[in-house]
Amino acid sequence: MKIPKRLLPLVEDGLVDEVLYQLMSGKEATVYAVKSQGEIRCAKVYKDVKNRSFKKAAQYQEGRKVKNSRRARAMEKGSSFGRKQIEEAWQNAEVDALFILSKVGVRVPQPFGCYDGVLLMELVTDDEGNVAPRLNDVSMTHEQALEDHAQMMFYVMLMLCAGLVHGDLSEFNVLVDDYGPVIIDLPQAVNAAANNNAFSMLKRDVGNMTNYYSEFAPALQNTHYAEEMWALFEAGELTPESELTGYYQFDESEADVDTVLEEIKSALAEEEERLERIRDANE
Repeated sequence: MKIPKRLLPLVEDGLVDEVLYQLMSGKEATVYAVKSQGEIRCAKVYKDVKNRSFKKAAQYQEGRKVKNSRRARAMEKGSSFGRKQIEEAWQNAEVDALFILSKVGVRVPQPFGCYDGVLLMELVTDDEGNVAPRLNDVSMTHEQALEDHAQMMFYVMLMLCAGLVHGDLSEFNVLVDDYGPVIIDLPQAVNAAANNNAFSMLKRDVGNMTNYYSEFAPALQNTHYAEEMWALFEAGELTPESELTGYYQFDESEADVDTVLEEIKSALAEEEERLERIRDANE
């Protein structure tokens, strides 16, 4: 196929040997299958900064440290230079998260580097070499749903132990190969200790996963892994060896009405985002 403009510098530098075909295109990026270093990999081309919603991104960027004071000031002011720095930080966050999570045992695509807004990484395939499907395209038995849900909760726990929350985990951001689930799309990963939205994002991530797997194993709807993990995390007791049960004893004291209303509004917004992702996936 014709080499896309954004991939041309990588071809000229010898990082990409050949562009094979387009895998998908979404609001954030376009992904291509490429030949690189003699292997079939994928190239994630982030879309132009002007097409990204920085208002929505702000909640994810909270707590991210910027060492260069000039860059930090520009990012706060929202200048053209600052917007470019925000975009680079957004892309680098995914690369950093992939390296960190791969090291601690979470199944993610192996990253090879980010070059001028293009992330080169492993192409996740099945044993026959076909591109692995997304979780939302996969059906499974009751037993398989329980097994894969437990595996996903383990991965989410490992992420939290590493100080990260995915922030947008759903059946659309998980691939399934012959060995199980693989987590993808991490530019919005947040610092669990420094972001005030981390717990709500963790609950949403776990809730999305549980809702999907409960279509095949309904009893999973009665589990509360997010609250269990977070309680251990806040107490400094969460480790990769922690044995999760999905059980959590909620505070029986009177609920704060304002907090409940905020959670309802947040849930409605999240449901609208989920429906939008489904519409995008079906287009």
